[in-house]
Amino acid sequence: MIIILLSMLVAILALLFAAWNANYVLRLPKGNEKMVKVAAAIQKGANAFLNRQYKTVFVFWLILTIIFYIASVYKLVPAATPIAFTFGAFLSALAGYIGMEISVRANLRTAKAAEKGMKHALNVAFKGGTVTGMAVVGLALLGFSIMFLAYNNPTLLIGFGFGASLVSLFARVGGGIYTKGADVGADLVGKSEIGLPEDDPRNPAVIADNVGDNVGDCAGMAADLFESYVITVLATMLLAYYAGLQYDALVLPLVVGGVSIIASILGTFIVGTDNKHKIWASLNGSLRLSSAIAIVGFAIVTYYLHLPYYFIPLLLGIVVAVALAEITGHYTNKNTTAVREIAIASKSGAGTNIIYGVANGMRATMLPIIVIVIAIIVSYYSTGGVFGIALAAMSMLSMTGIIVSIDSYGPITDNAGGIAEMSGMSSKVREITDPLDAVGNTTKAVTKGFAIGAAALAALSLFVAFASAAGLTGLDILNPLVISGLFVGAMIPYVFSAIVMRAVGSAAAKIVEEVRRQFKTIKGLMKGTSEPDYAKAVDITTKSALSSLVAPAVLAIGAPIIVGVVLGPSGLGGLLAGVIVSGLVLALFLTTSGAAWDNGKKYIEEGRFGGKGSDTHKAAVIGDTVGDPFKDTAGPGINPLIKVINMVSLLIATSIVSYSIPAILHIL
Repeated sequence: MIIILLSMLVAILALLFAAWNANYVLRLPKGNEKMVKVAAAIQKGANAFLNRQYKTVFVFWLILTIIFYIASVYKLVPAATPIAFTFGAFLSALAGYIGMEISVRANLRTAKAAEKGMKHALNVAFKGGTVTGMAVVGLALLGFSIMFLAYNNPTLLIGFGFGASLVSLFARVGGGIYTKGADVGADLVGKSEIGLPEDDPRNPAVIADNVGDNVGDCAGMAADLFESYVITVLATMLLAYYAGLQYDALVLPLVVGGVSIIASILGTFIVGTDNKHKIWASLNGSLRLSSAIAIVGFAIVTYYLHLPYYFIPLLLGIVVAVALAEITGHYTNKNTTAVREIAIASKSGAGTNIIYGVANGMRATMLPIIVIVIAIIVSYYSTGGVFGIALAAMSMLSMTGIIVSIDSYGPITDNAGGIAEMSGMSSKVREITDPLDAVGNTTKAVTKGFAIGAAALAALSLFVAFASAAGLTGLDILNPLVISGLFVGAMIPYVFSAIVMRAVGSAAAKIVEEVRRQFKTIKGLMKGTSEPDYAKAVDITTKSALSSLVAPAVLAIGAPIIVGVVLGPSGLGGLLAGVIVSGLVLALFLTTSGAAWDNGKKYIEEGRFGGKGSDTHKAAVIGDTVGDPFKDTAGPGINPLIKVINMVSLLIATSIVSYSIPAILHIL
């Protein structure tokens, strides 16, 4: 009881720290009337999209809540499932909403702060990101602690995790389709055809593009990592419960979460630099400091709880988090050899740019996989079981506060640059916001790599929990049911990626048509004497994104149910193994290659190889356009996909043992 109450107090501390940072940001000057007008358009579009998206989510929530209620009446799921599902969905949606609301306000203040210099702009953007980061971990730890205090049994909280997963899938996929549909459409006409610079106010899709940064990289990422955090706590507790471990081990995930919140808060205070070449070093330094403090905290609590043998997997989780950040930075940072090679390849055209970008993404899967494999093996054998693997995942996800703070900084600086360009601020402001934005591409890539790696470890823990619930002691890959499920599972991330990338292509095509139409029909638009119809592009991308949400959701929820019923527990176990392995590698490839393409373009835009407007730059823009749905839609969307499939499988585990086709045939 004391541990749970302390966890709740630390979670409240995180929320208070988020509120303190929000108050600091909101009290800063907004800038002139033109800046406020541009920011208001972005804010209006972001709110309109999120409100309509949550209406779509509400329909799914209502249908599933009714199904869970009926299932609970017939004892197919615990009676707590509908309540837990609703609470998890609500908190996940709230985390995404908070992330977006502060982002669309901090962007304006960051642009204004850039007039004073790099350090001021970095400070405002990072404090804005910190609001999102601390709100995510605060809500996640507080929500789960309340649910556990109410039911005191992790098997009754599976619905809580599924509610978070469902909202995460919608937020990630919907936001990703929106942001990249607008971005690709704006680039194809504005940059490639007409030759407009980034964020030029004459581009009719520029507001929609900036809106997308907020609904995808802030609201989407916040909901995504809220879900990852909750799922990992749940999976770790389930394994402790099924293994019959002592109560201190059962609540250890809550303690780990509390320790890392304190460490993350302390780590935020060292961010700041006036040197544009040291922005990433400053942000990465906050992660390293937070990690070091967390490690000390883990050593203390494991000793105090008489669980010293669990310190090794907790240490490994932190090491994996930092290692994945370093590895991702190596393949995506603007100043690394990998990105420069893509820029150099652009000199010979878009084809070689794309070849090098794809190759970079493929080779970037090797080191993260090796790191994760080592963590799995050492965690397992150091503790004598899979609970050690779950603890490593929990340790890794416990750093979500500082990780999301670093990530959310990215879209804020991206928007700040757009506001500066559209409101006609001094070129010196863009000289501040552009390097901040370039680092933001790296921070977003790092967070996605972190989220994907954590999702793999968490999904592995959920997989073991499913096996325990379904009574599986192992999977025989020579069993035709298992191998069939394995192939289906390996296929799903590719089909899912195809669905969402086609949705981006469809949305982008509509934006291209609209932008071309406006340049043809609005007199004086190219000269800047007339204003484009920004709202039309926002409306088109909103409708396109939301109309594309159903298919991915049906795939994620329906696939495990169908396979479970047709192939039974063994076949569903094979599906989970396939989707985890295939999804992890594919997601790493997509997110890394996309970020590298983007920063390769920015490397050229700094004046190298002919700079902006050159043939080399045009080739790099094409590569960046291809990479947009890779890094911001399909890649990060696989993360919630994996966990939704695992959560659905866990929910139906006991039912398919008795009611699947193989089970019925066995009885007959």
